[in-house]
Amino acid sequence: MKNERTKYQDLIDHITGLIESGTLRPGDKIASENELSSRFGVSRQTVRTAIGILEERGVLRRVKGSGTYLSDRRRESLEQRSRIAVITTYVDSYIFPKIIQGIEETLFERGYSVQISFTNNTLEREKSVLTDIISRDDVAGVIVEGTKSGLPNPNIGLYQKLQARNIPIIFINTYYPELSVPHVSLDDVQAARKAVEHLIGKGHRDIGAVLKLDDGQGRQRYLGYLQAMDSAGYPVTDSRMVWIDTDESKQLAYCTDKILNRLESCSAMFCYNDQIAFQLVRILSDRGIRVPEDVSLISIDDSDLAIHSEVQITSLPHPKEKLGAKAAELLLGMIDSGKAGSSYEFDTRVVERDSVAQRES
Repeated sequence: MKNERTKYQDLIDHITGLIESGTLRPGDKIASENELSSRFGVSRQTVRTAIGILEERGVLRRVKGSGTYLSDRRRESLEQRSRIAVITTYVDSYIFPKIIQGIEETLFERGYSVQISFTNNTLEREKSVLTDIISRDDVAGVIVEGTKSGLPNPNIGLYQKLQARNIPIIFINTYYPELSVPHVSLDDVQAARKAVEHLIGKGHRDIGAVLKLDDGQGRQRYLGYLQAMDSAGYPVTDSRMVWIDTDESKQLAYCTDKILNRLESCSAMFCYNDQIAFQLVRILSDRGIRVPEDVSLISIDDSDLAIHSEVQITSLPHPKEKLGAKAAELLLGMIDSGKAGSSYEFDTRVVERDSVAQRES
């Protein structure tokens, strides 16, 4: 009969053999204590002894609440760092404070500090922030909202440098399709589709849209708009589409003539977000066009702007704080496991207010 020492040594030899054969690679998770106990017919205490010896030798590492992994020197180096870089387009307005709050609270619980940078949605600033992170090489991971993600980006190579150094990256709100990097966002296609379907359900068929052309969310929301119109059998007319860039979205009054020309044949408009819908309510009011009597409006984000508008805006909530927390959780999982993470997209719903009227048939 084998003594206890022989039993745990057999288990040590087994794990060592898997490593030498290449079956287990740095960062791989080994079987659980229960699985090893059952497979080798030994007690969990014997399994713990074997794992403890290999942990002392630096072969294995235990992660509380996650499991036991083959040591990964790169990952250990990342763990020794206690700072996460968070890069957003903006920091102090609209939905961003809540997103950052969700990120910070989750990371602080795990003992990480947060370095917040913002790009002001300019490529030059994004380049500067990424270059600084690369030159210092002292962050454990990066959570980033890409700049002008709807357009080709000259900074893709900087993200690839971070990837080459095995620095975990998570994109929030949007992403660059050129990069194999997970993202956490609203399901923009479905959100837009639900918004337009709500208008259709209220009897509207001549539906236009005001969308941003320089970020990925604009493309996705356009796709949702197309899907809803196609499913209802309604034609999509280019003359009802208003495409604007980020700067124009903040000063919509500069686009008044273009918007009014496109709006002329519409009974309803789907707006990219509350920021645009809020300004549009004022523009229309100044021109004597009533919301929702003359034209209905619906948007995305369910922000304070939707509530404080002259006409309260029907909108679909953005997950904000939950999105930030989820991004932080996924990044921590990537740091702990040393493996690529998976993307996550939030569902949403329509919050009805006063900006959509029932259209008489």
